[in-house]
Parts: sequence; structure tokens; C-alpha cells
Amino acid sequence: MTDIAQPHDRFVKALLSDPGRAGALLRERLPEEISSLLSPDPPVLVDGSFVDEALRSHLTDRLFQAKTITGRTVLLYVLVEHKSFPDQRVGWQVVKYTVEWWKQWEREHPDWEMLPPVIPFVFYHGASEWRIPNEFLALVDAEEGWKPWLLNLRFAMMDLGKIEDRMVSRDPRLRAWLLAVKYATRENRQLGIKQLLVDALLEVPEDQYIIIRYIVETFGGYDERVVREIIRQVRPEKEETMMSQFAQDIIAQGKPHWLQEGQLKGRQEGEAALLLRQLQRRFGPVSESVTEWLHAADLSTLELWGDRVLDAKSLDDVFRGATQA
Repeated sequence: MTDIAQPHDRFVKALLSDPGRAGALLRERLPEEISSLLSPDPPVLVDGSFVDEALRSHLTDRLFQAKTITGRTVLLYVLVEHKSFPDQRVGWQVVKYTVEWWKQWEREHPDWEMLPPVIPFVFYHGASEWRIPNEFLALVDAEEGWKPWLLNLRFAMMDLGKIEDRMVSRDPRLRAWLLAVKYATRENRQLGIKQLLVDALLEVPEDQYIIIRYIVETFGGYDERVVREIIRQVRPEKEETMMSQFAQDIIAQGKPHWLQEGQLKGRQEGEAALLLRQLQRRFGPVSESVTEWLHAADLSTLELWGDRVLDAKSLDDVFRGATQA
């Protein structure tokens, strides 16, 4: 997962940074006894994170401040697990980060009389089923009967893999986001949701670029043909612009392979067309065989010929050392 941890982290942070999307997700997936008492107003994103540096490759977190319908303040803490296999110690992480948020509240409210509740919510989109108990005490080796006397913390959790695709969310602002993040870790099933994903993308025109970019980065089951099919159904007028932008944004990371090949081919075609214009300007019309020769050459050869054309006195000077077409 290390090679795609950054796209996951960036994408989920974008998903949760919008108060409307975050509020819809929390109201749909928190236990009813909690969600039913939340104010309908969107939650407010609180700056900061307490995830340990060593764990940032697979954990993302977001904290929201919200109000209940009775006017109380509540902190909604979302911890996102990116690993394909869930971390057995996630309950310990939840406890540590919950205490850190309370400590931050104490620093910001030194005259506090009562602390606000922190509701932890674990968001998991890995490929394997989540089987870890959703409470901290499952990690404590204690004598039988001691539990009532020991610190415990339960957390709400969502395993996207257990949610039927058409039920990932009732909110159109969320569906495409959740489908994308669910199937980023399920390569062998990605082709089966292509049309469902297209339908969901049509509901969020303002989010299409970031979602499709994430798909390009993480969906190993999608090649250039599939990505172009999706764009043609969603934003046909933006197909070439999007593909070009994906190449600029992603190719430096060394992935995906098909995007690298497409970018290389585009550069070769561009160099060949430029060199042909330069040759025609210097030496007049060229034969069809020379044109075919240019389009068959690799990028390094085209660049060499392009350097020579500036000082060459003839076509032979440009192509010296090469086998004639």
C-alpha cells in the first residue's frame, strides 16, 4: 500500500474537507442514537492532526466540531484506515488521539468546567473484512471481571466493503467519492462498477476531475481505454484536456504505466511534427518517405535531429549516420 498511500490520503482529506459531504457521511454512518441528536447545520472542520508521523502512510484523521439539537458542543473525530488489512492496534490509536484532542480543548479553554464529548469514527476501505472489536479494552490483557474498573473507549466504524454499492450513500454529493475510495483497494472488481461510477460522477460535475484523477492513480484494473470511456460519458468536451493534465500531474510519480506510455507517444508525435515543419521551412517540401521516417523515430533521435536542423546545410546533414528511409 505504500506506493498509493499518498493518493488515498489526499483524496480522503478532500472528501472530508467539505462540511456538507462530511456532515452527510457522519449522519448516515454514526449510530442513530448519536446522529439523531446532531444539529442539521454542517460541522466545522478543526485544523490539526495528531496521527503519529510513523503511521501517516496508512492513517488519515479529521476532527469536526458540531452542535447537538440541545445546543451542546460535540467533537466528531474521524480516523481513516487505508491499509488493505486493518491495523489490530487501531483502538489504541483512537484512545491516544481522543486524549490529545481533549488536551487541545483544555489549552484553548483554560476555564472549562466540562469537556465536550469526542465521538470517534473509524472509516475503513481496505480489501479484507474488518474483524477487529470496536473498543479499546479488546487490547488490554486484564483479569476477568475488571472491565468495569478499567478505561475503555468504543468507536463507531464503517467498513465500506460491507456496504452494497448502490447503498454507499443516499447523498449524491457522496456516492462517487465513496465508490472510488471503496474500489481503489479492490482491483479485481473495478471493471464491474464502471457504469455505476459513471452514473455517480454525473451527479457531481464540480468534483469530476479530482475523482477521475484518483481513479487514474489507484485503479490498476483501468487502462487508458477505460478511463477515456468514462470521461467521454461524463465530460466528453474535456477528454484531451483531462488526459493531458493527468499526465502532467501524475507521470512524475512513475505511474500508471499506460499513462507514461501515452505521454511518451504524445511527446514523440509533437517532436516529429515540429521537426517536419522545421525541415520544410529550411529545405522545402520533403518526400513521403522522410515523413514516415520522422514518425517512426524514437524521442532521443528526434531531439538529436532537431538540434542539427538549425545549422544543417542539407537533409543529409540532419540525418547523417542514420540509415536512409
